[in-house]
Amino acid sequence: MINEIKKEAQERMGKTLEALGHAFAKIRTGRAHPSILDSVMVSYYGSDTPLRQVANVTVEDSRTLALNVFDKSMIQAVEKAIMTSDLGLNPATAGTTIRVPMPALTEETRKGFTKQARAEAEQARVSVRNIRRDALAQLKDLQKEKEISEDEERRAGDEVQKLTDRFVAEIDKALEAKEADLMAV
Repeated sequence: MINEIKKEAQERMGKTLEALGHAFAKIRTGRAHPSILDSVMVSYYGSDTPLRQVANVTVEDSRTLALNVFDKSMIQAVEKAIMTSDLGLNPATAGTTIRVPMPALTEETRKGFTKQARAEAEQARVSVRNIRRDALAQLKDLQKEKEISEDEERRAGDEVQKLTDRFVAEIDKALEAKEADLMAV
């Protein structure tokens, strides 16, 4: 029973870390990366579809993304979706290819993105702590129902705390790497 609680907590904390990685991927750095466009949705025959499902996104050079749209009639819709996204990108169509140049980041935008990254990391830390709280509550319930002893509950609680500390350290490491990436000119 204790192992199941710890395993579930570890899986949930791992998912939190994964979600943080996705959130960081959406925060634009100065370099072109296909994951920047992951949040863009295109109106495809009346339904919102992820950009990845209607176009092939490749890196042309360090500051330019190239999109090859599968359905040529969708080129205008894809271009409009990129423009209306909150990424601040201006695509340029050249025949069947859409090029998306990445504007250089100013010091002000870098600081804004750093603040956004810190907020995402703090959200992840709070989520990990909530998972710890849930696991400790489950252990406390087991101890109240006399299914485990006080010592077992305390030992398991210490292990859950170590798990929490490990994931918070990983979140901090990911934030540090993202901040370094954002501040690199």
